[in-house]
Amino acid sequence: MNINAILLAGGRAARLDGAVKQLFARDGQTLLDRAIAAARAAGCESITAVGPELSTDEAVGITWVREDPPFTGPAAATVAALAAGTTDSEWTLILACDLLEAHAAGAMLTDAIALLPGDTDGVCLGDTASRPQWMIGAYRTPALVAAASALPDAGRNASMRALLDDLAIAVIAAPDHVVADVDTWQDVETAQLQVDTREDPS
Repeated sequence: MNINAILLAGGRAARLDGAVKQLFARDGQTLLDRAIAAARAAGCESITAVGPELSTDEAVGITWVREDPPFTGPAAATVAALAAGTTDSEWTLILACDLLEAHAAGAMLTDAIALLPGDTDGVCLGDTASRPQWMIGAYRTPALVAAASALPDAGRNASMRALLDDLAIAVIAAPDHVVADVDTWQDVETAQLQVDTREDPS
């Protein structure tokens, strides 16, 4: 399977007082490094992260880009990554960099790819109520590129749902802990994360 990765590492983290949540750590490893390691474990040959460039143990060799202008949403970030990165892969793995269990999420997605029918454009995980978590997905790269090209204004302020709306996406229900992310200080406390209090370097 030929697969590349886009890691969504931007966002204002407004509910976390502007802290860089990608640098919060679990079991001694930052959330960013966990996402990078998950992409590598999934066999991704190229990894593009979208956000302010951060220096971590795992970040060596990955490509950093920014959506233009910054903070215009995950769809714009995806468009920017596709424009700057390699798009000749069969699949593109998309992972948010605030996931607590990125490795489990990546493994579920790569396992699911092998079972998808040929007329399906991709797969994303859903919560236990089967609500799609679009930023935890694996999509056929040609279909994703076509969808990105069709978005006006390079996806600025568009939702991931708008980006993927015309694609045939399978949704696989995942355990809550696999799709859990970090949005609030309560999430940080519940997950017992080690906190880096630096503000967004952008």
